[in-house]
Amino acid sequence: MAAWMLLFPACGWSLSVAFINPGKSNEAYWLTVTQAMQAAAFKLGIALEVTYLERDHAKAVDVARDIAARPSKRRPDYVLLGNEGGFGPACLRILDAAGIPVLMVFNGISDLSQRKLSGAPREKYKLWIGTLEPGAEDAGYLTAKALIEKGRSAAWATKGESLHLVALSGDKLTPSSFLRAQGMRRAVVEAGDVVLDQEVFSGFNRERAAEQMQWLLQRYPQTRLVWAGNDLMAFGAMDAAKSHNLLPGRDMLFSGINTSAEALEGLRSGDLSALAGGHFMLGAWALVMVYDHHHGRDFSQTEGVETVQPMFSLFSPEQAARFSQLYGEGRFDAIDFKRFSKFHNPQLKRYNFEFQQLLGRKG
Repeated sequence: MAAWMLLFPACGWSLSVAFINPGKSNEAYWLTVTQAMQAAAFKLGIALEVTYLERDHAKAVDVARDIAARPSKRRPDYVLLGNEGGFGPACLRILDAAGIPVLMVFNGISDLSQRKLSGAPREKYKLWIGTLEPGAEDAGYLTAKALIEKGRSAAWATKGESLHLVALSGDKLTPSSFLRAQGMRRAVVEAGDVVLDQEVFSGFNRERAAEQMQWLLQRYPQTRLVWAGNDLMAFGAMDAAKSHNLLPGRDMLFSGINTSAEALEGLRSGDLSALAGGHFMLGAWALVMVYDHHHGRDFSQTEGVETVQPMFSLFSPEQAARFSQLYGEGRFDAIDFKRFSKFHNPQLKRYNFEFQQLLGRKG
């Protein structure tokens, strides 16, 4: 069953938004997404409702039906949902028929067969107002490039010989997973001295990554670089490496994506050699966009209806410490989200959702 929570009651707020969260209710990344959204909703006066799918992505259709079946006074003004598992078009059809505007977030509809069914935003489904996605390819590219650079300077690197890398990607259906891996492959091609021995799909799961890494190490004993599409898979691969008496940061180098407490500590300790993050803020930025849309500032006029925003930052150990100091344990209440709103700042021409700006100071 999906886990449901109403973070703010609808009474007394300027608008209401329901977010169909594809992750687990106890999963660090998706909890952080919700915490950032909660802070943004409070600052913007939005009644926020979150339903966790617990990674059972097919449940998104049931949640959409539940929202559509509510009496009109209990329906949210907007729904935020992604296309994890490819269930986005079905949800769009249900919610559009019910008269509820939808902003797709994190993962849009890029598959050609799905595009034939759904069209583009505001075409077939008039209330599909747009899509907001992070520059997912950036994350894969930045972490792979940094990982390769660390590998070249490692004590065991031999001049003139290739570096061997294995990659742990998420899944084959989620667009952001594909794009992260695409960025990784671009960095490998650019490097020229790196061999990608194999890419496997670990489903963003730590245990599965650990199992796969066991046989990858047996198949490719020359591997010294491990690229992972998120932090959980990186730590699963580390677990396997340690069982072979290989020390992360010394005998093998690992990269990850996300800003979990464990990942930030891994970067500071040297277990992780490269880490990118910041896209967990996308849900909060999406609330800024629907808030502006609700108040007559339609983002389509300047951003277009399908927006890919640069959101990822490559973290240094010092920036990881800064992040923990400012936003550790999900403390995002110091951010002034109205500062990023076009409604509150009519002089703003384009949105700037880059994460690096939040590390410079609070707000």
